[in-house]
Amino acid sequence: MTRVSRLALAVAVAASSGPAARAAEVDPMLPKESEQVMHVNFKQLLDSDLAKKYVLAKAKEAMKVGEMTAILEALGLDPLTDITSVTAGIWGGQPPKPGEPGKPPVAPGQPPNTVAIIRGKFDGEKLLKAADDLAVKFADKVKISVVEEGDFRLIKLVGDNGSPFFVSVADETTLVGGTGAALVAECLTAKKTKAKARLSREMTALVLRQDAKASLFFCQRTEGKLDQLPFNFSALPGVDGDQMKEQIGKVLSISMTLRVGKEIGAEVTAGLKDADAAEGFGANVGKLLDLAKSFLNLAVGAASMKYKPITEDIVKTVKHEVKKSDVVISVKLTAEALALVFGEDE
Repeated sequence: MTRVSRLALAVAVAASSGPAARAAEVDPMLPKESEQVMHVNFKQLLDSDLAKKYVLAKAKEAMKVGEMTAILEALGLDPLTDITSVTAGIWGGQPPKPGEPGKPPVAPGQPPNTVAIIRGKFDGEKLLKAADDLAVKFADKVKISVVEEGDFRLIKLVGDNGSPFFVSVADETTLVGGTGAALVAECLTAKKTKAKARLSREMTALVLRQDAKASLFFCQRTEGKLDQLPFNFSALPGVDGDQMKEQIGKVLSISMTLRVGKEIGAEVTAGLKDADAAEGFGANVGKLLDLAKSFLNLAVGAASMKYKPITEDIVKTVKHEVKKSDVVISVKLTAEALALVFGEDE
C-alpha cells in the first residue's frame, strides 16, 4: 500500500469514528474519603438543544417568583450563566435500622457526608455581605450566619430540618459547600496549598474512566457492599437467584452517564472482578432486560398517547453489552419522543 493510500485510510477511519470521549479529571479538592463522586456539566446541560427548547424559559420565570430575584441580585449570582459545573464527593452515612417485616425502619438513618465544588464566576465579598443581610431579612425561614473555621470565613445555613450546610469562596471561580465546617475548610486548604488529588487509588481510577464531555456522571465503589442487599433474587423470573446474588457480590463499581443534546442517552455500567464474571452477569442482565421489554410492550398499549413514544423508545433502544470486565446497559430517548412529551408549543 502506498504512503498516500495509508494516509487516506487513516483519515477515513478517524472521520468515521466520531468525537472520542475525554477522560474526566479528578478534582484535587475532593476529600480522600469520598466513596461516590458525581459531576454535573451545568453549562453543557443548559447549552443543549433540549434545555434551550424546554427548560431555560421556565427556569428564568421560576427565578422571578417571590423574592428570588432580590436574593440572587444580593448574592451577585445568576445560576443560568455563572455556574459551569458542580462536582460532589459523598461518603459515610448510616442506613435506618430495619424494622419488623412489613413495617418501616425504626429510626432515621444518618445522612452522608457531602462536599460540593461549584465552578463558575463568583463575587466572594458580595456573597458574604449578602449572607449577613439575608440572615436578618429571612430570619423566620432559614438561619444564616457567617462563621469562622480556622483561617476561613464560611456561610452557615440551617434549614427547617436543623441540619447545617456550610459554603465558602475558594476564589473567583470556585465555591465550596459541605455538610461540615471542617470538611469545607479542608477543601479550601487543599485549594490554597495546591494539593494533589486526594481520592483513593480505586476511586481515582473509576473517575478517570468517566466521560468528561457527558452532561452528568455518577460513580461509586461497591466492593463488599452489594452481596448484603436484603433482596430475594430467587423471586426474579428466568434467572438463578443464588447465582445472581453471587454475581452481584462480584460487582466492584457502579457508574451512570447521562448525555443530553438533541436526544437523551443514558448508560449504567457495572464493573466486575474479571471478564468471566462479567460474561455470567451479563447473561442474567440480558434475561432480565428481555423480561422488562415484554412488560414494557404491554405498557405501550396501556400508556397515554403523551407517554407512549417514551415507552416505545425504551423498548427499541435499551440493550446491554459485555465489554471486558464491564456490563453496560444503555438506553436512548429520541428528540421526536421528547417533543411529544414536553410539547413543541410549550
